[in-house]
Amino acid sequence: MTYTPRRTPVHQGPAAWADILGAGAQYPKLEASITADIVVIGAGFAGLSAALRVQQLDPNASVVVLEAGRIAQGAAGRNSGFMIDLPHDLASEDYAGAGDDQLLTRLNRQAIEFGDQATKTFEISPDYFGRSGKVNGAASAKGDAHNRSYQAHLNTLGETAEWLDAQMMRDLTGSAHYVSGLFTPGTVMLQPAGYIRGLAAGIAQKAKIFENSAALSFERIGQSWLVKTAHGQVNAGKVILAVNGHLESFGIAKGRLMQLFLFASMTPELDAQTRARLGGAERWGVTPSDPMGTTMRRIDTGQGGHRIVTRTCASLRPNMQASTGDVARAAAVQRKKFAARFPQLAGIKMQYEWAGHLCLSLNGVAIAGAIDDGVYSACVQNGLGTARGTLTGIAAAETALDHVSEITRFFTAQAKPKKLPPQPFASIGANAYLRWKEWRAGAE
Repeated sequence: MTYTPRRTPVHQGPAAWADILGAGAQYPKLEASITADIVVIGAGFAGLSAALRVQQLDPNASVVVLEAGRIAQGAAGRNSGFMIDLPHDLASEDYAGAGDDQLLTRLNRQAIEFGDQATKTFEISPDYFGRSGKVNGAASAKGDAHNRSYQAHLNTLGETAEWLDAQMMRDLTGSAHYVSGLFTPGTVMLQPAGYIRGLAAGIAQKAKIFENSAALSFERIGQSWLVKTAHGQVNAGKVILAVNGHLESFGIAKGRLMQLFLFASMTPELDAQTRARLGGAERWGVTPSDPMGTTMRRIDTGQGGHRIVTRTCASLRPNMQASTGDVARAAAVQRKKFAARFPQLAGIKMQYEWAGHLCLSLNGVAIAGAIDDGVYSACVQNGLGTARGTLTGIAAAETALDHVSEITRFFTAQAKPKKLPPQPFASIGANAYLRWKEWRAGAE
C-alpha cells in the first residue's frame, strides 16, 4: 500500500505568533536515507505530543519528526492560543456539548497537565504556558443569556465560574463593549509558537527533527514503511500521521472532513501612550458568548510585545487553501470589530493578518489510532487543536506502543466521521450557513 498526498500545506499570511518572537531554532532538511523506529509526520501540537509520548513510554525508541515547513509556522503559529479545559462545542449555541462533558473535561485537563509537565521538563518560559483562565464575553442581551445558559450547564458538571459585570469587564479589557462576562479559571493561555518551539527543542534532545521536509509518499516495504521526502527518506517500523485535515490529502477519510479556515489579525506593539488610552489589564483572553462571534486577546512583553489579537470569520475550503481574498474580507470585518470594542484606539492599522487551517467532522469525532498496519493517525481536531491535538497525539503514540489508557479508550470508541454532502453543494451550503451564523452573532 502506498499513500501519496495530493497536496502539501499552503498558508496565507504570516504566522504572527512566531514572527513576534523572532527567528527560532533551525532544524535541517532531510537529505539522506535514514532509519527509525517511529516516524512522525507533522510537527504541530499533535505531532510533537506524539513524539514526546513515545519518548516517555519507550526512551530507547528512535524517533524522527518530519515537518513540511518551519516549526510553528503552520497551524501551531496561527491559532488564538487558548487551551480550554471545559466543554467547548463550536457547533452549539453556547459551547455546551451533547456528550459526556465530564469525560471531555477530564481528558482536556490531562492534555493541559501533559503540556504543563513538558513546560517544566524542558524549561519552556511560563509566559508561553500560563494557567490564567479566560472570559466568555457578552456584548448583548442574547450573549448574556448564552453565558447564563452555559454557566447553568457548568453548574450541573460541578464546575464553578465567576460572573463579571460590565464595569468589571471594562476594568479587565479597557472596553465598554461588553455587558458581562463569565470567567472560568482552567484555561491555559499559550504563546503557541513559543510553546511549540520549546516542545520541539526538548524533543530534539533525543529525536531527530527535520524542517522543510514534507512527506511526499510512504509505502509498505516488507515489515516497515518507507517515507520519502524531496531529498531523503526514512525507513521506519511505524508511522504517525499528525497532519490534521491533510489526512484527506493522503486519501484517508475522503469526503468526510470539513476543511475550515479561521482568520485573525494582530496589532503592532502598543506604545506606552497608546496603552494608557486603552486601559485595562495587560493580559487577558475573551472568547465570544456566541461560538461564531469574535475572540479577542491582549498580550504583553513576555509573549511578544504589547499587542491585541482579533479572531473572527470562517470559510470552508475543500482544497485546503484559503485565498488572499478570504484574508482581505476577514481583515475588513476584524477592523470593524476591533473599532467597536476599542474606539479609543481608532486608526490603528494591523501589523499581521492571516488564515489558520482547521479540520472538523460532521459528528465531531477525531481520527486517532490505528488506520493501517503500523500506521496511526492523530488528526481531525474539530477546531480544538491545542487540547484535542495534544490528546490525539498522545492517543496515536500510545496505540502504536500498545499502551491502553482512558485517552486511547475514548478515541477507539468513537464512530467514523460522517460522509459529507457532495460537492459543490457542501461548500456552497456550508459557507452560506457560516455567513448567516456570522451575521447572527452580531455584536458578539
